[in-house]
Amino acid sequence: METVHRPSVFRGRPSFSWSTRLRFGSTRAALGLALCLLTALTGANGWAGTPQVPSYPDHAKLLVVRNVEGDEAPVRSAADWQVRRAHIIANLEAVMGPLPGGERRVPLDLKVLETIDEPTFVRKKISYACEPGDRVPAWLLIPKAGGAPARRPAMLCLHQTTAIGKDEPTGLGGKPNLHYAKELAERGYVTIAPDYPNFGEHKVDPYALGYASASMKGIWDHLRAVDLLSSLDEVDPDRIGVIGHSLGGHNSIFVALFDPRIKAVVSSCGFNAFPSYYEGKITGWSHKGYMPRLKDTYQLDLGKVPFDFPELVAALAPRAFFTNSPTRDANFEVEGVKRCLVAAEPVYRLLGASDRLVAVYPDAEHDFPKSERTRAYEFLDRNLGAAP
Repeated sequence: METVHRPSVFRGRPSFSWSTRLRFGSTRAALGLALCLLTALTGANGWAGTPQVPSYPDHAKLLVVRNVEGDEAPVRSAADWQVRRAHIIANLEAVMGPLPGGERRVPLDLKVLETIDEPTFVRKKISYACEPGDRVPAWLLIPKAGGAPARRPAMLCLHQTTAIGKDEPTGLGGKPNLHYAKELAERGYVTIAPDYPNFGEHKVDPYALGYASASMKGIWDHLRAVDLLSSLDEVDPDRIGVIGHSLGGHNSIFVALFDPRIKAVVSSCGFNAFPSYYEGKITGWSHKGYMPRLKDTYQLDLGKVPFDFPELVAALAPRAFFTNSPTRDANFEVEGVKRCLVAAEPVYRLLGASDRLVAVYPDAEHDFPKSERTRAYEFLDRNLGAAP
């Protein structure tokens, strides 16, 4: 089954407008302007203390924006939404730690370690410098040119929880349903499949490097993979997407939240709302491979955790988002996925992008079946432009 999800004056103290113009996708600018607005409100009303990012008790109630005292105003415009989006990103960073800045953006120093000629593409084993003192191993798949050289769409392909890491999506593992980097390269996309921290050949301690979570380290590594794709002569930098299954499914969402260059997102078996994740027991998200602050700072208490996946899916709008969420997925119970999509749909509608929010719910377990992969690839063709 495929579902396409379509479904001011603020009275009270203080009185204000949330119609500050924020550039879509510029997370730092959006958050900065939102905090400036909060600072102005604090000064104007004599509130004491350092400006804070508001908390939201209902993470599925998205068309409202709050101040630090809990006063709410409706979100009626794209500009209003950008203020709420800035709060979502700030609350996510409260758990993951801050996104690194330019101090970590060293030259990529691309190294090609091995080149293998395949029937329709060239597979290169590479590594790239992601930050001082660390390199990411990856596979880079470049389709063979047919006729005149053309810049192609490109996909960042993120692997599931598997010891072989990047080898799985590249077609070197034993699960054909997860060979999406290979299949997309055969379809004409340039694809890159990096190792997530401490999978495959990428042995690294994110915490020794100053990160508050492995999730943020992964985001940074994946942002640098997009830097690499954008630098290639074969790639159209305006047509880049991300795809992943399970671990790669949520990391696809995470990196796209912080990188507006990513125009389309495919998340397979990657998320649901926290209350539906093992009946609200989110311990699995709190180990050192993810976000330890969920336990150390928020005591695994959903009433304290400042973000949830309905907000993250909505914060991708108006960009294209596709989820494969099987009805028998034991990791991510499907009704919790549907709650996220129902909550995000009004945001997509507000931004005129209802047709870009798509979900499929196959009768399957924690898997990415062939028919759903085909639908996902067709979705990418529509939103990124079919590969030549």
